Amino acid sequence: MARILIVDDSPSQLMGIRRIVEKLGHEALTAEDGAAGVEVAKREIPDLILMDVVMPNLNGFQATRTISREPTTKHIPIVLVTTKDQDTDRVWGMRQGAKAYLTKPFSETELSDTITKYVSGQG
Repeated sequence: MARILIVDDSPSQLMGIRRIVEKLGHEALTAEDGAAGVEVAKREIPDLILMDVVMPNLNGFQATRTISREPTTKHIPIVLVTTKDQDTDRVWGMRQGAKAYLTKPFSETELSDTITKYVSGQG
């Protein structure tokens, strides 16, 4: 069982992603914005982070950059899960330290496959 941090400011998205994570048998940790996501990542050291991009306080790109440059959290794979579907967004997200980019709306299978890939160390 992996510990997966879900960072999203939408309660319905958080709930939907959490349901998929728990259905796969993993523990779900949550944060409602990028700043809280950085704090939870530092405190809990999850096995994987699923990060929204468009959020208040600290957006997902900024939070990803912070987490991927922090010595205690830089090993944690981050998957950006966002409605931003432009190639420039994808490139920018990867340059901030994300390992993968999943565009909303996604299927349960897409998310499940992505989670499995990164928690099994294949990512």
